[in-house]
Amino acid sequence: MTLAFETRTYRLELRDDGMLATIHAHGGEHLLDLRPLAALDTVEGPDETLAVEPPRRVDEGTVVVDRRSTRWERASTTLVCGDEAIDVLATVEGKGVLAEAHLLAVRSLLRGQPTGFLPSGTSFRTLFSPNPGDPGKLVRHASEPAVVGVCGDGTPGRGNWFFTPAPLWLGLTTAELAAPEDGDWVGVGIAAPVERLAFPELLYRPADRAFSLALDYEGHTGVDGVYEAPAVVLSFGIADPYAGLRRHRDELSARGVAPPVRSRSAPAWWSEPIFCGWGAQCALARAEGAGAAAFARQDAYDAFLDTLERHGLEPGTIVVDDKWQAAYGTNEPDPTKWPDLRGWIARRHGRGQRVLLWWKAWDAEGVEPELCIRTPDGLPVAIDPTHPGARELLRTTVTRMLAPDGLDGDGLKIDFTARTPSGRELTTHGDGWGIALLHALLAIVHAAAKEAKPDALLVTQAPHPAFVDVADMIRLNDMLRLDDHGTFPPVVPQMRYRAAVARAACPELLVDTDDWCVPSRAEWRAYVDAKTELGVPALYYVDTFDWSGEQLQESDYEALRQAWRRWRGERAA
Repeated sequence: MTLAFETRTYRLELRDDGMLATIHAHGGEHLLDLRPLAALDTVEGPDETLAVEPPRRVDEGTVVVDRRSTRWERASTTLVCGDEAIDVLATVEGKGVLAEAHLLAVRSLLRGQPTGFLPSGTSFRTLFSPNPGDPGKLVRHASEPAVVGVCGDGTPGRGNWFFTPAPLWLGLTTAELAAPEDGDWVGVGIAAPVERLAFPELLYRPADRAFSLALDYEGHTGVDGVYEAPAVVLSFGIADPYAGLRRHRDELSARGVAPPVRSRSAPAWWSEPIFCGWGAQCALARAEGAGAAAFARQDAYDAFLDTLERHGLEPGTIVVDDKWQAAYGTNEPDPTKWPDLRGWIARRHGRGQRVLLWWKAWDAEGVEPELCIRTPDGLPVAIDPTHPGARELLRTTVTRMLAPDGLDGDGLKIDFTARTPSGRELTTHGDGWGIALLHALLAIVHAAAKEAKPDALLVTQAPHPAFVDVADMIRLNDMLRLDDHGTFPPVVPQMRYRAAVARAACPELLVDTDDWCVPSRAEWRAYVDAKTELGVPALYYVDTFDWSGEQLQESDYEALRQAWRRWRGERAA
């Protein structure tokens, strides 16, 4: 007999063979032919299903579908039907090391049923991801893949590195390429404590009018007993994706897997306009034919700030960017570039300004190999936050950068979190992998920074709700993917979308609007006018745009002066 659950937002009918659960919107529109099953593969082999038992009802809103697995002693999926959401919980029991977990799908060896990989069917046409990828897209067709995680770069197929991680949530609608503000949306989210997010990425894998979700544990999570995969939460009746992200944050907080939203008292200087020298470094590099890192120098930054001062611009916060340090892993000032970084910071303090130091996450330059995540050949890939010695090195390094008896910096601009290690054959000293490992790294840095200087400002690019405890500000990151061919898309819509994601998922955190890379003076001017609506205004240039070679004009400086006055006036009101 078919089991049915109906609420004011959806109707679910579960077939009596347990193979499909059909979900309709409250108005009758078909949404999903859901596979209430899973396949939790191990490194020893795939998890294939030999039999599926008839669904058994546990209570009014809960049903369990048991299956017989080729890999696990027991396996089941539990559906928990609430008023506005359905939890799908896959559980296995046995012993093995996880490879990929396929959720809302099954590997079938069932007699009398189709065999092979069977995903969930869908009528969705539009997909919204909170993880920025192609800057020309705010939504995509539901037949396109999506990735949310902590790995990416500028190479083909890996351009999803702007937020690491974004919320593990996707929005879907049956409307054809709907704008984010249009249509009725269904949310597909992942809910679990951050330490159980032991995979680098959530993958949305589309098929012909179908999709499944995949979590690749890459052989770094062992199971000995009962293991419950992160819950898939299907949410219904969502007005727009940003409302869906707000609901997702509330759901995570209610489950105790993310902090509840609470307003924070922030020092006034955290909201001061930011000058980051990276764009100016790049402009010098273009003019002189050298690498941009060569211009992270004391004399260059003095010149940058002198130029801004001549034009009536005095930023409250200065970011000394890549590469002020002699080695990324140890973060000692390069004496050839910064003969007296501590004194330089002190002089800026004397002018009422604060200084953030750029910190490259994961980089093991200058670090002993035994403190690192390594390849089978023993080559270091990244510093290992599971190693006690590496944790102590991180604490010592951060303390030296920020403590009053050290360099006396005021915080960190944390970058390159998209370099989170990924690979089955990489080895760590202790437990932890993927998203969970990045959180562990940032937790060490955050704790050391706050101990060294309680009002230190930590800027990350991780608007996942579980990461609000290791951040004070979310940076919107680079405007463009410079490795993309063809014309560049408009900047402002992309940055509005990113800011909206950050505000919806992490409303207690400030937003750093970034400023690099500018495709043209006209695009930059449009963004200058929009920044004060989105977050703390950031400036990366002083006289020349690195990509186009155009010069800033007096009208540009006047636009900046007006924007900063407006921003400061609103903060003071």
